Amino acid sequence: MTTDFQRAREALGARLRELRTEAGFSGREMARRLEWPPSKVSKLETGKQTPTLQDLETWAHSAQQPQAASELKGRLRGLETSYRSWRRQLTTGHRGRQDEALAQQRATKTIRAYESSVIPGLFQTPDYARHLLIHNADLRNTPRDTEAAVRARMKRQQVLYEPGRKFHALLWEGALRVLTCPPDVMAGQLDRLTGIIGLSTVTLGIVPLGAPMTVTPRHGFWIYDERLVIVETINAEMWLDDTDDIALYGRVWDRLDRAAVYGRGAHRLIAVARAALEAM
Repeated sequence: MTTDFQRAREALGARLRELRTEAGFSGREMARRLEWPPSKVSKLETGKQTPTLQDLETWAHSAQQPQAASELKGRLRGLETSYRSWRRQLTTGHRGRQDEALAQQRATKTIRAYESSVIPGLFQTPDYARHLLIHNADLRNTPRDTEAAVRARMKRQQVLYEPGRKFHALLWEGALRVLTCPPDVMAGQLDRLTGIIGLSTVTLGIVPLGAPMTVTPRHGFWIYDERLVIVETINAEMWLDDTDDIALYGRVWDRLDRAAVYGRGAHRLIAVARAALEAM
């Protein structure tokens, strides 16, 4: 399936090709002027590679239309607004991304969230968060600012206690069992979840393994006030503000919600997961 991001990248590539052909250059001539391999020119023009701002500046000048640079850069910034690679976001570490998440949450009254394999950041203990952040920094080869990032993530949790906000969270039961940390740390995290259930601003549902489903529990996503959906993938975040996309994720959330258990049922599933840790 072609994504909105890919279509936008292909449109940017088509604009690059248009500028080249208007200048009267073949692909090989353009590559020679740019001192790039011809394969890079081809990949950029066909939308198979995302250009950098410097690439676009150089392209516009080489195509003898330097005035087009600002237009090309605007297209790239629009593309990156919806597709935010972790490589670029975490250039200086995780702290900045935590601060940005806090700003989004403060601007939102109602959040609907679903996670399939991890406890949401708003509900994490410092020890659980610490292990996740270390793993992520190691995986992505980004700076390890772990303690600053943990403090920032804990600061985000202040919004849970602010009147007038609502957090409707769903967890796939498997998230209670994924051990990205030592068992004692996970036990503390499950205890924290139990306490979260009692907060007046939070509803926490758990989708049991084996529950009848009308939609498969795929990746996690967060819906902010029906104005924005943020989806985390392995290499990037997708920020979706298209009305149809938001409505689609809303329907998925509703179907997951119908399969979830709350209250006593949620407590029981957490208790079973905790008992399994003690048996290790």
